[in-house]
Amino acid sequence: MLENTTFTAPDGKPYQLISLQNENGMCIKLIDWGATWLSCQVPVKGGLREVLLGCKIEDYPIQQAYLGASVGRYANRIANAQFELNGEIVRLAENQGKHQLHGGGEGFDKRRWEIQKCGENSVCFSLHSPDRDQGFPGNVAVTVTYTLTADNIVKIEYEGISDKDTALNLTNHAYFNLENAEQGSDVREHTLRLNADFYLPVDREGIPNSPLKHVVGTSFDFRTIKLIKQDFLQGDQQVTKGYDHSFIVNKAWQKPCVLLTSPNGDLTLEVRTSQAALQVYTGNYLAGTPTRGHGKYADFSGIALETQCLPDTPNHPEWQNYGGIQQANERYYQWTEFKFL
Repeated sequence: MLENTTFTAPDGKPYQLISLQNENGMCIKLIDWGATWLSCQVPVKGGLREVLLGCKIEDYPIQQAYLGASVGRYANRIANAQFELNGEIVRLAENQGKHQLHGGGEGFDKRRWEIQKCGENSVCFSLHSPDRDQGFPGNVAVTVTYTLTADNIVKIEYEGISDKDTALNLTNHAYFNLENAEQGSDVREHTLRLNADFYLPVDREGIPNSPLKHVVGTSFDFRTIKLIKQDFLQGDQQVTKGYDHSFIVNKAWQKPCVLLTSPNGDLTLEVRTSQAALQVYTGNYLAGTPTRGHGKYADFSGIALETQCLPDTPNHPEWQNYGGIQQANERYYQWTEFKFL
């Protein structure tokens, strides 16, 4: 279902709201501003439970947490807002100190996407990003398609093509809380399993400062399920106030790369993806983000599970086999599935 809201976006036009529902009663809501995933209500014990952090529609332009947004052109950080490509130094728009985060201050999350198709169980948004948008080379056409399946899966598919070699790394920035996403509760009480053997250390600004590191013997070892709080703020987490790190996932398309379970075990989220890596962010700086009501979220109210390539890959040729650099006129395609059990 497609409807105009009564609220005006920064471009002066109303937000367009899309609702998708399956036969189980599961319902997701999206808006065309930022191709944003607003809400995800899942059947639990005869009722519907909200599992996505979110705010009022009119607050989306002011919240700084990228709640549910489609992030690009390059998700995560690019050090010093520049990289070399084909012998040219590409200089990008800075928006986190001297670095670029999530595509710059006017990234894809702050654009109106066009609704290409809208059906009962899926919607497709499209966006044109011109050459030198936020500094990136190439005219890029991208789409994101959200599909709600009969078995309570939300599938997100990103496609794109550029007329020049460029950096391209798209993801969704939803925050999950399987217990209480409306007011937020401490997501560290959830249990988590990651199908990942390696993580990427970063400095206090979130910039990689080391080669990939094996998780064995570290607080980043989630190969067997454990409470998120169990090894919290140990080791390399200390400089980032918690988990805000990328993991290389093992054959993620064959089995879940993530298993997140609510504190009392009544709801589980499985994640599968075509992407090579996963950024796990425990909402370390969520405090003050507006909720859908009249309150504010606290730190650690939700966990972001951002499927993507590694941060700062344009400056690290050794990681480009995991994605991040898109060749001219070659199709970009990645998918992620979020399954609620």
